[in-house]
Amino acid sequence: MAKKDLKWGEIGFGYIKTDYRFVSNFKNGEWDEGALTEDENISMIECAGVLQYSQSCFEGLKAYETEDGHIVAFRPDMNAERMMNTCKRLEMPPFPKERFVKAVIDTVAANEDWVPPYGSGATLYIRPFMFGSSAVIGVNPAEEYQFRIFTTPVGPYFKGGAKPITIRVSDFDRAAPRGTGNVKAGLNYAMSLHPIMIAHREGFAENLYLDAATRTRVEETGGANFLFITKDGTVVTPRSDSILPSVTRRSLMYVAEHYLGLKTEERPVYFDEVQDFAECGLCGTAAVISPVGKINDHGHEICFPSGMEKMGPVIQKLYDTLTGIQMGRIEAPEGWIQVIK
Repeated sequence: MAKKDLKWGEIGFGYIKTDYRFVSNFKNGEWDEGALTEDENISMIECAGVLQYSQSCFEGLKAYETEDGHIVAFRPDMNAERMMNTCKRLEMPPFPKERFVKAVIDTVAANEDWVPPYGSGATLYIRPFMFGSSAVIGVNPAEEYQFRIFTTPVGPYFKGGAKPITIRVSDFDRAAPRGTGNVKAGLNYAMSLHPIMIAHREGFAENLYLDAATRTRVEETGGANFLFITKDGTVVTPRSDSILPSVTRRSLMYVAEHYLGLKTEERPVYFDEVQDFAECGLCGTAAVISPVGKINDHGHEICFPSGMEKMGPVIQKLYDTLTGIQMGRIEAPEGWIQVIK
């Protein structure tokens, strides 16, 4: 198959329809076999559980063309496990891990000519998601569900390089203790839209959320985990029961310890110690690591020594190593790379 005729180096981070998507339905207590379809539209009853009580969840991962010409996906088994945990929390039927991984493989393979060429800076974004599809009026879980995967080619999250961003401390809470902050539920992102739009209108790229109980500890942003680098080169990430377990963050912490020989710590991070860190980054699927240059705390600026011009040296090494693994330039740990073709 030939690559699609796109200007790969110019596409943005948005939706472009590809040829096929995977669909499976849960009915009468079991998932059907599922199939690929060319139809991107969804038809559902007006009283569907997802429309009434926001019963939905999603994942995000990428497929790449590697240096040696293979098409691969990065750690889809981890996304499968996280979605299963989310489904359990939302009283939704988990989609089996092995079937999830196979559906990712089949969907990417069916859209192989949409996978951007190596070196273009673009990738194929993969979005698995699930929602309650049957009618619900009383506050109860739906009885029927649909699981889908679509793909879309996306450009780099940052045009012209990952310049450090400025974020602010939010007055809103992202997640309550014993709430849904540790699962990838759509409702978590819906409630973050108002705070992020306020932040954007005030000139900030993102929000830093503190823990809801004491407002003394760093949690995460609306869509990414934090990484901090101490002045002696230790990589620190916050620990909390209300933080989403990012696949990218867990991968970066492994890379830090096992590839770069750095000391790592996953622990509660108190906001009053943030001023003592040398570097800060936000990690997630879209950008891998977004460097943070400043944090604005109600007018008081915390400026990291790494500055506002480029990534700090440790975060740059982490970024280069993980993207090297993803693109096939660096040997990956066993099981990290799912070869599709």
